[in-house]
Amino acid sequence: MKNVTERPGGSRGWLLRLVIAFSFAQGAVSMARPAVSYRALALGADERAIGVIAGVYALLPLFAAVPLGRRTDHGRCAPLLPAGVVLIAGGCALSGTADSLTAMAAWSGVMGLGHLSFVIGAQSLVARQSAPHEQDRNFGHFTIGASLGQLVGPVAAGALIGGPDMAGTSALALLVAGGVAAFSFVSLWRIEHRTPAASRTGQGPRVPVHRILRTRGVPAGIFISLAVLSATDILTAYLPVVGEHRGIAPSVIGLLLSLRAAATIACRLVMTPMLRLLGRAALLTTTCLLAALLCAGIALPVPVWGLAVMLAVLGFCLGVGQPLSMTTVVQAAPDDARSTALALRLTGNRLGQVAAPAAAGLIAGVAGVAAPFVMLGALLLTASTLGLRQGRPSSGPGAPDGPGAPQGTHLPVSARLRARRGRSRSSPRP
Repeated sequence: MKNVTERPGGSRGWLLRLVIAFSFAQGAVSMARPAVSYRALALGADERAIGVIAGVYALLPLFAAVPLGRRTDHGRCAPLLPAGVVLIAGGCALSGTADSLTAMAAWSGVMGLGHLSFVIGAQSLVARQSAPHEQDRNFGHFTIGASLGQLVGPVAAGALIGGPDMAGTSALALLVAGGVAAFSFVSLWRIEHRTPAASRTGQGPRVPVHRILRTRGVPAGIFISLAVLSATDILTAYLPVVGEHRGIAPSVIGLLLSLRAAATIACRLVMTPMLRLLGRAALLTTTCLLAALLCAGIALPVPVWGLAVMLAVLGFCLGVGQPLSMTTVVQAAPDDARSTALALRLTGNRLGQVAAPAAAGLIAGVAGVAAPFVMLGALLLTASTLGLRQGRPSSGPGAPDGPGAPQGTHLPVSARLRARRGRSRSSPRP
């Protein structure tokens, strides 16, 4: 029987199933991480032990990121998805039954490894099965799954955890999180297009990591992703501290954070028309610049309604960076090292998740709780300049933008009109 290769593009049923699976997987992780902290506290952990357990989640998978990316570059993406789900579900459930802090840290690392495996496989799948002009849109829709999980997971954890039996309720939340992760299996069927066996044989030598990192566009994409993710993490961690200092109730802070997550989802739903209007470079630059100003503005003593407006706009702006940085890295990297480049981007994200909160804590201890938001403003300002540089089309100002455009090119409407007028003037009359 003849093997058939499905061309990128076409039906997007696989993308919908991937978004559903990612929503459950991310929801389980977002539910489990606060539950792990509460259960560790119930087992006698102090702030330092909580930090170590959280660090194991972020640091342990770093050693597996590049090997997983290498494997995906020269093989199928889909096997990483169920493997990741098994590790997430197992890490959640076993954290709920662990009776020591060492075991909690170990299972937290397993959960982090599962999340990394799922994300590398899923992002590689989107890159491989999307036509170049579809990648921005498809990565935007893919990250909606993460936003939905981040929106629902903490709320579900908060509904289950509480009361005098903190150890019991946090264990229940972790077991439920394991069950939520298992629901991802429902939509993982026939998610990868069929490819002939010959397409995965006879590969050339592997592209060295240093060459990938030196490719124009890859470092910028990694830094933009790191900056946006750091902003999201620090905002989640330090907004409650700001609320405590300003007398804002925890329930209001929770609503403000949910408003930020909902605005991020809204942004990703309208990613395609924004790209058509502005182009990737201008959209990245504008949203990172505006996010930088808004992060710095949180340090000001604004009223609650003003904070709500700022967080809604900030959430919308932060929704741009992650999907477009994925496209930036994929289209800049060598064709046979795209999954490795995505793994390096995730490595940068995890390093940012460790380094940024640590830096924010040091700054807050010296200059006050509002100072980390000023630091985020500086970080996002740097990302905005990189967004401007990395998005310039490599084929000249008149390069077309569409299905036949070179990879990485997204010109605004006005530039496309000028290019068409120039071509019509230069074409000979019959």
